[in-house]
Amino acid sequence: MSTAACIPSVRPFLRNSAAFATGKDTPRAFLERCLEAYAAWEPEIGAFVHTNLPAAREAADAATVRWRGGKPLSAIDGMPIGIKDIIETADMPTEMGSPLFAGWRSGWDAASVASLREAGALIVGKTVTTEFAATHPGATRNPHDLTRTPGGSSSGSAAAVGAGILSAGLGTQVIGSVVRPASYCGCVGFKPSIGTLNRGGSHDHLSQSCTGVLAATLEDAWQVAIEIAVRVGGDPGCLPLNGPLHVPATKAPKRLVLLETAGWAVASEEAKAALRDAVARLSKQGVEFITRKTHADVEALEVAIVDARPLSAQINDWESRWPLGSFHARDASKLSRAMLDRFARAQAMQPSHYRAALIERDRVRMLYGKLAAQCDGCLTLTAPAAAPTGLESTGDPVFAVPFSLLGVPAISLPLLREQNLPLGLQLTGFAGGDVETVAIAGWLVQMLGGAV
Repeated sequence: MSTAACIPSVRPFLRNSAAFATGKDTPRAFLERCLEAYAAWEPEIGAFVHTNLPAAREAADAATVRWRGGKPLSAIDGMPIGIKDIIETADMPTEMGSPLFAGWRSGWDAASVASLREAGALIVGKTVTTEFAATHPGATRNPHDLTRTPGGSSSGSAAAVGAGILSAGLGTQVIGSVVRPASYCGCVGFKPSIGTLNRGGSHDHLSQSCTGVLAATLEDAWQVAIEIAVRVGGDPGCLPLNGPLHVPATKAPKRLVLLETAGWAVASEEAKAALRDAVARLSKQGVEFITRKTHADVEALEVAIVDARPLSAQINDWESRWPLGSFHARDASKLSRAMLDRFARAQAMQPSHYRAALIERDRVRMLYGKLAAQCDGCLTLTAPAAAPTGLESTGDPVFAVPFSLLGVPAISLPLLREQNLPLGLQLTGFAGGDVETVAIAGWLVQMLGGAV
């Protein structure tokens, strides 16, 4: 298939589900349209490592009966969803992007997967992840240009949603693994506040990691996230995602921070111009923007997050001592060079190094938190440019990593273009302020003319 001849389109679920109750459409018919896209696109993009299409069709038939009877299990009853292959599923292997775990089955559903099944979602398959949701890429291609990366580590979920195969896919993010692939593949990426979605059964144990959603629309992203939260809550000891059972009503922000981050130095001129144009349009709607040039607290934060990536890497390295040590002892030949290097760095660290990194992370989070009393959120790019060519890298996470370090909600909206390819506009909020952030994101979509 030539992408020049057939640009994929995302496949919203909630906007179609209104027809399920009337019989004008059915979950089974919706699934079959998705599977037509699967048949056309999967040979080109390689988004999946495993599928269970018979089970998905059976579940779609059951959802069709429930909708016809006026008793759907939830708003996502019948929604086709993919599960990043770092998250356990009872009916399919969980291989974590590593030959060490080829064919491995836990026999269990992760908490998020179990909750989605309870809500009636159709688990279509396991989507490609980078090795252990880290650096070493898989072979998935970007549906908007097959020569380009889809991003990582949630590459398969992003590509499948971007190609219209799925309405949503689960991802995880510890650096930029939800919002960056969403930016590259032209879908919505929602990384909620850290700890607000239960990671039980997900092999992403790092302290900055969280489960997120890549979806066709903001409504679909919120709905998947809240359906998980109301059933299995958040991580142990953490407040779960809390809010309405349907996407929050849109809300116009009064004041936003325009953040450069370290990414400004490497962003393309076209990407910068696209952001400036969005800011100009929003300013005409009455939004006040503050920057490092106008407010000292913003300048202090900009300075503090310049080293977000090396600081995050140091924390991740130490936290990877286990299980990497066990993996190394089992068969080091099946680990990538990137994982071997991470293990070597972890071995060279002392507990005092990790302690100092956590103290610095707390300091940066405190600086960011000070802005909550001064503005409604922050706006920036999701990536320096459109997806880069080649599959040897998943792209630069420089615009994403600060908000993983901060643990705050971040949303990538496919509202910008660069090289005539998707580029995300990133909105970030404050810890626990997911509802407000999603409400503002909805307003941004309305104001900037998107159909997201």
